Amino acid sequence: MKRSVPVVLTIAGSDSGGGAGIQADLKTFAALGVYGATALTAVTAQNTQRVSQVFELSPELVAAQIDAVVSDIDVEVTKTGMLASAEIVELVAAKVQEHGLRPLVVDPVMVAKSGDRLLREDALQAMRDRLLPLATVLTPNLPEAEALLGRGLDSWDDVREAAQEIVAMGAQTVVIKGGHREGPATDLFYDGYEFREFTVARVETKNTHGTGCTFASAIAAALAKGSEPRGAVAMAKAYITKALQSAYPLGRGQGPVHHFFRYWQPRAHDEMALPAARTRSS
Repeated sequence: MKRSVPVVLTIAGSDSGGGAGIQADLKTFAALGVYGATALTAVTAQNTQRVSQVFELSPELVAAQIDAVVSDIDVEVTKTGMLASAEIVELVAAKVQEHGLRPLVVDPVMVAKSGDRLLREDALQAMRDRLLPLATVLTPNLPEAEALLGRGLDSWDDVREAAQEIVAMGAQTVVIKGGHREGPATDLFYDGYEFREFTVARVETKNTHGTGCTFASAIAAALAKGSEPRGAVAMAKAYITKALQSAYPLGRGQGPVHHFFRYWQPRAHDEMALPAARTRSS
């Protein structure tokens, strides 16, 4: 019997606060109607304010998780997030090639929303050389694009040139996210032939934890359901915009985006209280 639910494999780190990483990926997949399988690369002790500790899993264990999934489950699309070290980047690139894990969405996670670093300095070159050329869609934010190219991107012309350079480095397509620029939130997509700008009004909220993970996972979900890259980016842009508009405060820092805005909305604290039990008089 043919399976009707597409499968996306995410290779990423865990966020104990539940707003980013593997947790955000699985919430996004569930909200968008695809099945999520996982290979964990690192465990972070993290909340809405900071990352207090990171424990990297061994490359051997990361490899074993990937092998276990693909030996039993047909994976339509693969997405990478936090890879932590050069060794894990190299291992993941090798497994993508060994198992033909394409299309591949690469979110080059380097720094958490709190500012804590999630990718070692020595892993950046491995990201450029080994994983970037395998990407069907690469999803850097502005600082990540600057790190990949080794220079600042101060103007919109700089961003356009950066997109061209990244595709020349081997990525099939790239979308450079505009969240770090002033004004409307404009993401620039480039596929080696033409540019496409995706612009929405900036959502004024501090609850942005997991935005990048969610956006990349939404692209992966759309690809798994049959979209081509540009259409997948358009769908993901619409999804993350609504998730930001519906985001709610949680913790004392940057709360998460709302992955399930289509299904439920937060209620005021007093509305969430359970009704008082009724007693029956004798």
